Order: sequence, then structure tokens, then C-alpha cells
Amino acid sequence: MSTESLPVEGLRAEIADRVLTLTIDRPESKNALTLAMRQHIEQLARDVDGDNTVDVVVLTAVDPVFSAGADIKEIVALGASLTPTNPGGALRSIGKPVIAAVNGACVTGGLELVLSCDIVIASDRARFADTHAKLGALPRWGMSALLPRAVGLARAKEITATGAFVDADEALRIGLVNHVVPHDELAARTSALCAAIVAASQPAVRASIDLYDRGNGMSLADALALEVAVGGAWTIDTSTFGQ
Repeated sequence: MSTESLPVEGLRAEIADRVLTLTIDRPESKNALTLAMRQHIEQLARDVDGDNTVDVVVLTAVDPVFSAGADIKEIVALGASLTPTNPGGALRSIGKPVIAAVNGACVTGGLELVLSCDIVIASDRARFADTHAKLGALPRWGMSALLPRAVGLARAKEITATGAFVDADEALRIGLVNHVVPHDELAARTSALCAAIVAASQPAVRASIDLYDRGNGMSLADALALEVAVGGAWTIDTSTFGQ
């Protein structure tokens, strides 16, 4: 895969230290995603599992916001000619760990992208909201399935019905994010998290994440049976023990 050879205005893709970093870079438009940007995320997601130079994917944005979601002005302008996209589904399809590094306000479609990541690390300036209902719209990138699983059904209903912001500390308390860090430390803490993942056995990391994803929503008995089946067939590489 030539991840870095597919430039799209507003979205930067860079590989370093086995980490593919996707940076949303449209601050003048609240980092809203154009159709081309959404399609590019989908293409990258299709390619990244086959790229043996990448172990981790990071989705982040330039300050001061993370993303307002889809570019509503462009959607209105395109009208019936708009091509359907699902960048949230694309992120969920990636077999490698996907980390969201949330630097600021994360709204609606932006929140769906974050919910589609495996791990979320947030700046203390981050805040989260779902404004689909305020816009008279329904979600299409996973909100209705993912938000209740993250924060519980009652809280998800409140977040969507009110459109009110949840600040970073509250997001941590209710399980929407894994970590909250000082804003100036977001990049460094994300890099450290990536390095810890890269240092692990990648086949086992990916298989473990796949087990969690497949077991999510199953009964306890079925999830345990899945683990027995997959784990029983797994071959452990003992050559690295003690290193």
C-alpha cells in the first residue's frame, strides 16, 4: 500500500514508527469532512491491513476542534448527487488497533468516528455532542449502535435528545474515552500509547481485538465459547519468551 501517496485536501496521512496518522486539517471549516475526505478514509481503511509497515492507526485533527462531522454545506450543494459514505464503518473494519486522539470539540459525525475507534485519548479541551436530532437528521455512521454500548442506553438517549456537550472529565467518567490528558501532552501520550502497542506481538494484538469485537453483544456463554474455539486453535510463538 502506498498510504502516503494519496493526498486529499483537508486530510493528511503520514507513516512514522509503524504508526499511520490521519490528521483532519480543515480548521477554517471546523474540520468538517468533505466527500473526498470521507472517501479517502474508506480507501485507506481498505488498504491498511495489508500494509506491513503499519501496526497502529491514529485519527486526530488540528486545533482548535476535532471535527464537526460531515460538511453540511457541501451536502446541501450536492443534493441528490451526493455519494453515500460511511467512514465510521471503514474505521471499524480495520483489523489493526485504531486510536482516536481528540484535541477539541467532537460533534455528531465526528463523535461517530471516535466511537468507531478502539481506544480514545482526549485532551482536557475535548468535548463531545450528538446534534443529529437538532439538525432533524438520523445517524448513518454508527451512533445509535455504538453510543449506548459506550455510555449506557439512558445516557446515550440524553446525549442525543438534548444535543448538550459532555466535557472531557465527564466523558472519562461515563466511559466514552479511555484517557484524558493535558492538551499540550496529547501528542506525546498518544505516541507513547502507540509505542506500547507496537512493542507487543502484533498477530496476538489483532486477534485479541477481533475477539473483543466478535464477542461484543454475544451472551457470556457464547463469548466464552468463541474464546475457547479461537484460543484453542492459536499457535503460540515461544521463541520470543524471555526476551
